[in-house]
Amino acid sequence: KTAKVWDAASGQLTLTFKGHAAEVWSVAFSPDGKKIVSAGFDKTLKVWDANTGQELLTLKGHTDGVTRAAFSPDGKKIVSASWDKTLKVWDATNGQQLLNLNGHTEWILSVAFSPDSKKIASGSSDKTVKLWDAVSGQEITTFKGHTDLVTSVAFSPDGKKIASGGHDKVGKVWDAG
Repeated sequence: KTAKVWDAASGQLTLTFKGHAAEVWSVAFSPDGKKIVSAGFDKTLKVWDANTGQELLTLKGHTDGVTRAAFSPDGKKIVSASWDKTLKVWDATNGQQLLNLNGHTEWILSVAFSPDSKKIASGSSDKTVKLWDAVSGQEITTFKGHTDLVTSVAFSPDGKKIASGGHDKVGKVWDAG
């Protein structure tokens, strides 16, 4: 039910974030390092001040546990993935929900923004990777080929490829266009 920040050089605990009512499944720093978002199985996300540990925002809208969260590279948005089979895009400043992305048929376990913040990739227990338009929320394409749940997605630095991996013990690379 907590998130912690550690000093990478010394290994010392520097901050503990308390506020979720259930386990925390993922955390991510904002690009400028000033904020942290935590994804909780209490159906919420929380945005914290990375220096003081103060809770800045609580994002509510998912109907099941939140598995992953990521800031956009421009720092303006947060995307969240959930067991409720949806992705949500939030304004990182005020916490307003901007988009609700539907299309997966099972839990969503991984999510990533493209380097230009214009696309989102998601991986699911439905064995697919989906590519989304981060502005309109429209699904661009579905990549099929995994034989088990997809637990990780990442964009290449140029945004032209997506790597995925999961419980089928196979890494795949997809053309993101």
